[in-house]
Amino acid sequence: MIIPILRIFDYEKAKEFYLDFLGLQLDWTHQFEDNMPLYVQVSSEGDVLHLSEHHGDASPGSSIRIQKKSLKQYQKKLLEKNYPHMKPGIEETPWGTLEVTVVDPFSNRIIFYEDKK
Repeated sequence: MIIPILRIFDYEKAKEFYLDFLGLQLDWTHQFEDNMPLYVQVSSEGDVLHLSEHHGDASPGSSIRIQKKSLKQYQKKLLEKNYPHMKPGIEETPWGTLEVTVVDPFSNRIIFYEDKK
């Protein structure tokens, strides 16, 4: 299994985006001691992401692609949440996919995609 690591700078903003908006679940958090950076695992339907406040774990502004079933339904759920910072649309690509792109508060781009049938 490949698990991407995305750089975050603020755990509360990350929770608002990844848990409340995207609907991922928090699996665990790790912190060496109080007032140290957090390292977090979130997941949904077998997809797993690690989010890290540690300098050097990842570069902000990364891009990842996640295959998603029922992409149109997922996009509709995202819009219903009325998240003030993102209203993602659906793009039909020339390479035969439907795609929904979101950008987290730390400039990481997540492209959810589904192959057109």
